[in-house]
Amino acid sequence: MIMVMSSMKMMMMIYMKKTKKKKKKKKKKKKKKKKKKMMMMMIMMMMMMMMMLMMMMMMMMMMMMMMMMMMMMMMMMMMMMVMVMMMMMMMMMMMMMMMMMMMMMMMIMMMMMTMSMKNMRIKSM
Repeated sequence: MIMVMSSMKMMMMIYMKKTKKKKKKKKKKKKKKKKKKMMMMMIMMMMMMMMMLMMMMMMMMMMMMMMMMMMMMMMMMMMMMVMVMMMMMMMMMMMMMMMMMMMMMMMIMMMMMTMSMKNMRIKSM
C-alpha cells in the first residue's frame, strides 16, 4: 500500500513538472488539456486498480492463514468431515469476496467513464 502511495506521489510530481514546462501557443491549449485530463484519469484508474489488487492479495493471504489455522485445529481434533466443510466454506467466502471486489471495480470504472464523457461533452459544446 505504501509503495503504491509513493508511486502515486511520484507520478503526480512528474505530471506537475510536465504541465509547468509547456506554456506556449494559446490556440492549441484546449486540445492538450483534454488529453492531459484523460491521461490523469487513466493514471488514477491504474492506481485504483493497483490498490484494489493489493487489497485482494491481502485478503487472500488472510484467508489462507485462516484456512491453515483451521486445518491445524481440525487435525488436532481429528475431525475430517468438519475440516472439509470448513474448507468449502472458506472457499465460498473467498469467491464471494472476489466477486464483490470485481463488482466494485466495475462500478468505479463505469462512474469514471461517465464522468469523463460528461466533461468531454460540456467542453465540446
